[in-house]
Amino acid sequence: MAQVPQIKIPATYMRGGTSKGVFFNLADLPESAQVTGAARDNMILRVIGSPDPYGKQTDGMGGATSSTSKSVILAKSTVAEHDVDYLFGQVAIDKAFVDWSGNCGNLSAAVGAFAIANNLVDAARVPDNGIAVVRIWQANIGKTIIANVPMQNGEVCETGDFELDGVTFPAAEVQLDFLEPADADGGSMFPTGNLVDDLEVPGVGTLKTTMINAGIPTIFLNAEEIGYTGCELQDDINNDDNALALFENIRAHGALRMGLISDLAQAQGRQHTPKVAFVAKPKAYTSSSGKDIAAADIDLQVRALSMGKLHHAMMGTAAVAIGTAAAIPGTLVNLAAGGGELDAVKFGHPSGTLKVGAAAQLVGEEWTVSKASMSRSARVLMEGWVRIPGDSF
Repeated sequence: MAQVPQIKIPATYMRGGTSKGVFFNLADLPESAQVTGAARDNMILRVIGSPDPYGKQTDGMGGATSSTSKSVILAKSTVAEHDVDYLFGQVAIDKAFVDWSGNCGNLSAAVGAFAIANNLVDAARVPDNGIAVVRIWQANIGKTIIANVPMQNGEVCETGDFELDGVTFPAAEVQLDFLEPADADGGSMFPTGNLVDDLEVPGVGTLKTTMINAGIPTIFLNAEEIGYTGCELQDDINNDDNALALFENIRAHGALRMGLISDLAQAQGRQHTPKVAFVAKPKAYTSSSGKDIAAADIDLQVRALSMGKLHHAMMGTAAVAIGTAAAIPGTLVNLAAGGGELDAVKFGHPSGTLKVGAAAQLVGEEWTVSKASMSRSARVLMEGWVRIPGDSF
């Protein structure tokens, strides 16, 4: 067999929030991968190391979890009043599949830093010291994100004392504002028209749900209705095949009810969205790091699944959905947090706590949200080139 030489592609490996992924400048990609299609997907799969039947992604840059099996493609924005176009790909671990159906809120925190470092933001908009306001067009969902990136002496600040549960070391704080985070297609934030629905799930029964499309399509459940307390850690769910099957069954039927798919079988090809999360009133628990969280420290408990597994912390986009739903009286999230008018909540997740805020208004009979905000951090882990066999795509 003739040897196929490897090619090298400029890339940066970055952490954003509680996720990490491989970042590319669109202009640096091989020509066939600069456009949507099989060549791009195959290139991304080979870079990350999927599909891997061993579930380890040993022969790639992926970390064998949904939080670390990600890719980002950035370019100068083609949208007026924006600086950078941001395209996110969630890479399946054991399947030859890249899901482009949603955003990654965590990696959104790293977009501004990459864009500044790679000259994708006009120099006149980047101060030597202070805060660079980077206007991001999230191309997957057609939404605007504002990243407030700290600058010092002309360089992006990456180190600092901001602590984020789920991330081991402190770093510089990056505030993210997700503008008008509800459905991009002009539909209702609540696809069924209801704040709470009865969802019929064969083999499970009828469950109370809040199905919302804000940040990312999300199905919220009451923890106690499915036999949980809301204090669960990853192993409590991920080591239980019956539990994972239950949540996938709920997710598929919820996706159908939300109009995201037209047939249950399509749920397998749309693994990134919708998310499933369960909520509960505040309870004391011990996080995965051993940190004791008192009930008085939080407004509610939330646990969420991503790519079929309980997330080790909280997806940024799901946090937007949590903040949005909490701000709207009567949703399951709002009721778990005590009900009433709430402009911010602090919720417990497996790794600790997170605060998220949202501004909601009732316009006529429709709820709208102008902005959801949270703080994250980001850091370059490695930069240079990734190498893949030349026949990978």
